[in-house]
Parts: sequence; structure tokens; C-alpha cells
Amino acid sequence: MLKLESAAAFVAVAESGSISEAARRMSLSKSVISERLSELERSLGTKLLDRTTRKLSITETGRSFYERAKRIMREVADASAEIGERRGDLTGQLRIAAPTSFGILHLGAALFDFLAKHPRIELTLDLDDRFVSLVADGYDAVLRHGPVVEDGPVIVRKLASSRRFLVASPDYLERFGWPRSIEDLKRHKGIIYSIRGAADWRFKIKRRLVTVRPETGLRVNNGILMRDAALAGLGLALLPAYFIQTELADKRLAVVDVGAEPEGATIYLACPEDRRGSAKLRALTAWLRDVFGDPPYWEA
Repeated sequence: MLKLESAAAFVAVAESGSISEAARRMSLSKSVISERLSELERSLGTKLLDRTTRKLSITETGRSFYERAKRIMREVADASAEIGERRGDLTGQLRIAAPTSFGILHLGAALFDFLAKHPRIELTLDLDDRFVSLVADGYDAVLRHGPVVEDGPVIVRKLASSRRFLVASPDYLERFGWPRSIEDLKRHKGIIYSIRGAADWRFKIKRRLVTVRPETGLRVNNGILMRDAALAGLGLALLPAYFIQTELADKRLAVVDVGAEPEGATIYLACPEDRRGSAKLRALTAWLRDVFGDPPYWEA
């Protein structure tokens, strides 16, 4: 007899590509995942995975079973959630990803209050600055900051607008001078965000975007470290307002005006099309919009 927990383990392994990662996602041990996979293959009488010490791959039968098993697990989760919703209660698992720094500074506190209001939701939050895939990495939703760029059919829900500011420490500006134009930036060191597509600085001039590539003083993939590097006087940094509201208020960082406005961004929640009707995601979207505000509280 097919057990749902065994099918869920197989789906997690198929999506993550490894037993270790599937165990992490499901908060189980690797031995439990392996046991459930073996039990599933015995009940079906066929091999779903080819496992060696170096590699794990899905068989042709396994690929066919995965598509059906994925739909089954989704239907079970949706049916459970629907029953809860009819009782006026949001319930069930919710797995989302978000950028590390934004998650630490702003998202965490908002989610804590959301979970206190909806205690039957089982939330898994993965903080990661890399560009995770909704489908391949198995998320119900992904929170992003930047231009809306998604792979595949997804639903995008805007949470807030986000301004960026070019900033530097007073010490750096005293030593190297204030840049007053876009051209001046080429003679300054930049603290650069190293995630794909974010290394260039873009400014709006008469409805067009101008790209600037300053000399690199530091390249790093984390916004909090970029802010701290700017505080240490290592160069100019182009940062979202949510990183620097305190540092601007106490004048440890200064806004540098080069006669052009930095390109803004959007904070949004993206989810697969088949999660369009999720009451949990609708409730979470409305909650975050209300908490962040428009304009968001960090730009007050």
C-alpha cells in the first residue's frame, strides 16, 4: 500500500537532487528518508532512483511517477488547507525563501507576528542571497528585491517600493572628496554587490538609465557587509534604504548626490501559478503589505 509520507520523501529527493537536502527540507534524518524511499519502491515493485556513492539519478519510471506524486501531494496539502480555511483557520506547511539581509533586518519580525496570529501554519523560511528557483527548489513563494525577473509561469505580488541611495562615510568623503556627477564616480572606489545582474550602478537621467562601473574596492554578496564596509570608509555603496535608515539618521553615512536618481526596485513575493489560490499566501501578502507600508516604514 502506497504511503503518503513515502511519496512525500520521494518528491523531496527528486526536487532537491539529494537525500541529504531532502532530509534537511523535511526536518528528518537521512536514514528515515532512505527507508521511506526503499519502502516506496517495494510497494510499487519498481526502481525509482539509481543510487551510487557519488550520484543519485531518477529512473525513467521515477520521472513519470514524480509528476503524479507531486500533484497528489499538492492536492492533499490543498485539501487540508481548504478544510482549515472553512473553519476560518489557516493551516498547513508554507515554505518560502528571502534575501539574507532583508530577512534578518525586516522580514523576521513581520513573520513572527504573522505566525502568532496563525499558529497552525508550519513555516519554513530559507534565507539565501542567491537567485533561488521557485520550481526546482520547491518553494511555495520567494520574496525578492530588485527588478521583476522570474523564470517560468509565476504570479508576482508587489509588497512595497524600494529606493536606493548612493552613500559613503564622512571619513571617506573627507579623504577622497565628494563626487558631484556621474562622471566623477569613475574616479571613486565602489563596494559592489556580487550577485548576478547587480554589479552595475544604474541612475535615471531624463527617463533613461545610465550605467556606471566604478573601480572595485570590495565585491561581496551580502548587503549588511556592504553597509559595514561603507561605514569603515572603504568606498561608495549603492544600497536600499532598508539597510541604512539608522546610519543616515545618526550621520555615520551620508547620501551622495551626483545629480541623478539611483534606479529604484520592487520588493515582491513570487509564487508558482498553481499556488495562485493559496489562502495562506494571500494572507501573508496582505500582512506584509500592511506591515511594510507604502511608502515603507524604513523610508519615513
